[in-house]
Amino acid sequence: MAGFLEGKNIAITGGGAGIGKAIALAAAAEGANIVVADYGVSMDGSDPSSEVADAAVAEIEAAGGKAVAVAGDISQFDVGEAVVAAAVDNWGTIDGVVCPAGVLRERMLFNMSEDEWDHVIAVHLKGHFNVYRAAFARMRKQETGGSLVGFTSGAFTASTAQPNYSAAKGGIVSLTRSAAMTAASIKLRGGPAINANCIAPVAKTRMSENVPFEIETGEPGDIAPMAIYLMSDAGREVNAQVYTVVGRRISVWNQPEELRTMWAPGDQWSPAEIADMLPTTVGQEPNPFIADLERRMADMAKQEGQG
Repeated sequence: MAGFLEGKNIAITGGGAGIGKAIALAAAAEGANIVVADYGVSMDGSDPSSEVADAAVAEIEAAGGKAVAVAGDISQFDVGEAVVAAAVDNWGTIDGVVCPAGVLRERMLFNMSEDEWDHVIAVHLKGHFNVYRAAFARMRKQETGGSLVGFTSGAFTASTAQPNYSAAKGGIVSLTRSAAMTAASIKLRGGPAINANCIAPVAKTRMSENVPFEIETGEPGDIAPMAIYLMSDAGREVNAQVYTVVGRRISVWNQPEELRTMWAPGDQWSPAEIADMLPTTVGQEPNPFIADLERRMADMAKQEGQG
């Protein structure tokens, strides 16, 4: 069905390439006016350029759509404001923001530099905050509300070689859930409908090229329909969710909750009491990602032994 976003004004970070560009083109085809926000940097964040944003805008316009480009470092607070303002200044409202922009600086935790940590956290997590903050401030005053679509990753659970990326993606989940809770409170008080959700995409992009093992994957274009749905009127009631999108598969993640509880036999726990009781009461929750890592390493060791 065409026209899912007819007349809506959408800003997309990282909109000049990869998943961001796929969403920009698809959203424009669904009737949206598009702000293509992209700094056009290399994987490590160097060599900024506005060319990729301008090229995406030209492609949208050639297909009969409307788009404007914003080039700037999304980790900067005023750039987030400029991205949202571009939609409002050109078309009157900001109806949705999508935030797939990102960089990688891969290193294990024990030898990661401060810059490698700070830069990834700034682009991913602060970049989301900068755009969310500017958009939410306007959406809550619009009768039509709006939609926030964050981009996390299955790596938010843990990563051996990308702890900075994992931490940022986990922060994005919590930030988005916080936005969703704020949106729900506004709606309960009679305000406009705003929703906030995350997509955890798996697709062949620059950022997935160096993954050292085989993973289930798809194409950037596979991600666009879900982003469009979440920003459409049809998806407005969906809130505070995290969805994996890969190829033909869409999966929803669980919501965090306490599972089991134990109580101190006296006024306060002692370490010895915890050591005695915890294994048979609260216990541990199996970590499927560590289990998968153990399986893969065992397979590698077996293959090496047969070589």
